Amino acid sequence: MNSRGRLLFTLALGLLLAGCARTPIASITPAEREAIAATLMRDIEVLASDEFGGRKPGTDGEFRTVEFLMREMQSAGLVSGTNDPGSAWRAPVELLSLRLDGGTVSFDVGGRTIELEDDEAVIFTGRSRNLLADAEIVFLGNEAGEIPQEVVEGKVVLLLDDYGIDASRSVSLLEKRAAAILNVVDSERKVAQFASAIGQERIGRLSDEADLFEGYVTARSMARVFGTSQWSALRTNAAMEGFQPVILNAKVSMEATAFRREFTSYNVIGLLPGTVRGSGAVLLMAHWDHLGTCAEEGPDTICNGAVDNASGLAVMLELSRRLAAKGPHDRDIYVLATSAEELGLFGARAFIENPPMPLATITAAFNFDTVAVAPAGTPVGYIGEGRTPLDETIKQVVTASGRELGNRDFAESFLRRHDGWAFLEQGVPAVLLSSTFSSAIVAGPYLAENYHRPSDEAAEIELGGAIDDLLLHEELVTRFASTQLYSPPEE
Repeated sequence: MNSRGRLLFTLALGLLLAGCARTPIASITPAEREAIAATLMRDIEVLASDEFGGRKPGTDGEFRTVEFLMREMQSAGLVSGTNDPGSAWRAPVELLSLRLDGGTVSFDVGGRTIELEDDEAVIFTGRSRNLLADAEIVFLGNEAGEIPQEVVEGKVVLLLDDYGIDASRSVSLLEKRAAAILNVVDSERKVAQFASAIGQERIGRLSDEADLFEGYVTARSMARVFGTSQWSALRTNAAMEGFQPVILNAKVSMEATAFRREFTSYNVIGLLPGTVRGSGAVLLMAHWDHLGTCAEEGPDTICNGAVDNASGLAVMLELSRRLAAKGPHDRDIYVLATSAEELGLFGARAFIENPPMPLATITAAFNFDTVAVAPAGTPVGYIGEGRTPLDETIKQVVTASGRELGNRDFAESFLRRHDGWAFLEQGVPAVLLSSTFSSAIVAGPYLAENYHRPSDEAAEIELGGAIDDLLLHEELVTRFASTQLYSPPEE
């Protein structure tokens, strides 16, 4: 080939490569996009139907959801990923339901018994019934962290709420065996707010249960109990440097009852087995739970959670089908549908405490949550950017796909609000990539109008960005599941 011919060939090759570089990774025909959209909508309509009742843990909606997920994972070609022959597909998440039944608090001061009114105090417990009679009271002001155990053990602790209720104070005092805790708030309105909140069902993990005995009382009621001048002096001294705890010349009696129910919810775990033993795993996850019935009245009282998170489940299931069809892959690919994310990432934490594989072998974890909001062509919101070794590969694939990253600060504001955070806390490289979280402009209308409301219905779904995100994850997971295309950094 002469020099002119070589020059023409070089120019032609350059144009060809440039054209290829502009072709998005995992680009598909309009017909295939329509087919994916139809499959996603089918799954979303099932999961967000009234028959599933809002997918609240511990209800018939959970049973229907778990059965649906098991059936779809199996039909996609997955096998059970629990590694527990006695519990295929389902991994238990032990939960506790509590609802305040009632409570009283009274003080004995100088032989006088002063019982607080309902608008002056609210008392709650983690037991079915908790009772305390004629207990000593120690006033700590705003202090709690550095107080020695012998100061509070066996006593009722009286705390000021000047800087806002701090749950860590209660945990610290309970660990030091305080008998109970009374937080002093500035108004009857706050007591009413706490009473309303505690009167609703609260669900937590059974393993996190504490022998809680706590209440909120008004500052005005404390002035009535101890006298205005003494109470004012206590508050003044509490703000002074060098303040020391004060044993009050009074006794307190408290009683609280609660409706208590222990029950087992379930994570659902599927697996696409890898072909290279010992090469690690890739984890896909999406929470299946939502709020159940969330409105007291009106024509629609069910929070169906179509976007949050039937859409995330649908994308994860379709991605699993496509990965299974492309497989086998070198690394194991686990597919995890978690329970009780809305309640505190409880399903994710249960998985972490009893994983089917060593957590250290997870090469990459991808969460799918609230994905069906943005139209096609929207930038990618990257939650977890800069926190894992996955950044370089993710950014390469995003760029090669013809997309760009969205507003980093906006995405970062959701870091602790999704299941991936529980994994990040344990050193597992977990991220959430979604067009929904690219900016406040994109996510804002959904968050303001439909988030955690009965209006989060399948009819409001936008699948353009969700399909973009699915295709992006297909390329990412394929790479991270390949021992040839990705090697985790050595420690």
